Amino acid sequence: MKRILITIAIGVAAMSLCACVGGKKAEAADSKTPAEIMLARLQKLQQDSLTAFGHHDDTAYGRYWEYMPDSSDVKTVSGDYPAVMNWDLGWIETGADKQLDGVPFEFIKAEIVKQDARGGMNALSWHLRNPLTGGDSWDNANDSTLAVVMRDKAMTDTLRKWIGMTADFIGDLRDKDGKRIPVMWRPWHEHTGEWFWWGINHGSADDYKNLWKLTREVFDDKGIDNVVWVYSPDKSNVNSYEDYMQRYPGDNYVDVMGADVYYFDGPDADSIFFDRIDKTLGAAVRAAKEHGKVAAFSETGFEGLPSSDWYMTRLMRVLDKYNVAFVTVWRNSNTKPNHWYTPYPGHPGVKDFKEFHDNAKTVFCKEMSKL
Repeated sequence: MKRILITIAIGVAAMSLCACVGGKKAEAADSKTPAEIMLARLQKLQQDSLTAFGHHDDTAYGRYWEYMPDSSDVKTVSGDYPAVMNWDLGWIETGADKQLDGVPFEFIKAEIVKQDARGGMNALSWHLRNPLTGGDSWDNANDSTLAVVMRDKAMTDTLRKWIGMTADFIGDLRDKDGKRIPVMWRPWHEHTGEWFWWGINHGSADDYKNLWKLTREVFDDKGIDNVVWVYSPDKSNVNSYEDYMQRYPGDNYVDVMGADVYYFDGPDADSIFFDRIDKTLGAAVRAAKEHGKVAAFSETGFEGLPSSDWYMTRLMRVLDKYNVAFVTVWRNSNTKPNHWYTPYPGHPGVKDFKEFHDNAKTVFCKEMSKL
């Protein structure tokens, strides 16, 4: 019943908005960039204490399938697509036709168009190669890669070219009317961790801030106006608000304050998880409030999902405490053992996930289309 009432309320609000748009108001709406339109939708979610649910690579593959038209583990289990679909552009910088997990870039582009047409939203991350070593994002053979890349002109020029390739891909995302499709762009994520070459041990705070500024400079030079910028530290090395903000590039470069916090099994798993949530996501929510930004739980999950009630007893507990515009869990791999993050048909957590879907706070694609 709660779900029905909220859907009706959103629908009435949407109709009221359409009824009052005319003349100068319509012109003002038309003058907004795609990014501004998406940001307004995110702000609306947060204002209404709603959280859009997201899933990585949702329609590319699932636990027991891959590349089947209109398929989705989330949709099969809940009856609806996720409100947000996340995709990764890793390896686009090499000129490859598929990203690091084997998903073709043309497929990603087509699915972004479909998700946008449904009324849902799309987000992008980027696990790019190491420009210094030629390895992947996790190549830490040189423990000061970020510092070297930002100080060596040839390396910086290479990185500038790579960033330009992502900007070109994003700028080319168009709907059936030729209008640019907005996306949330989450580059240089989890930088407070130590595993990526742009991480906390591989360069100074200024190096990281300059990396963001370089990225924005390339996008702005190309006139890319369909990007909502997401800053997303990991739980690692974030024990205070000051830790969270230490490498923040500034209000002119960020729209969304995110946090990446995964759940790991083991002794005291719950207390450890919720403590990390309070420190990292708590800092993100505070930063969003103080800096006039949107707050988000940008990446989370429980690998293998061995719990049958994780969504309602852990994730929903987080969403009830912290008002965030969206939450995204990672992918359901059909090739990597024990690497899935949402229930699939036959999983013991199906009932729990349906309850999560039906909760008045969570928003999936059908409801998202009304916002």
